[in-house]
Amino acid sequence: MQIVVDLNRCEGYAQCVFLAPKVFELHGEEALLYAPAPPAEQAERVRQAAAACPVQAILVGEQAGADTGTGAGADVR
Repeated sequence: MQIVVDLNRCEGYAQCVFLAPKVFELHGEEALLYAPAPPAEQAERVRQAAAACPVQAILVGEQAGADTGTGAGADVR
């Protein structure tokens, strides 16, 4: 599983942090840190976090590489 967070879209609501604290972390009040390739056992929590994001800033799986073009998991040549 690959994830990418659009940090320009993220507004720091931190729903992802509450739902998947082993993957997402707030640094300070607004800076979001995350694991772009979370462990498989976190997959369901990451999907829940993506669904709960009020601004839909989290892309999961195939979307993560395809939509960003240079995000984690993308084939850059």
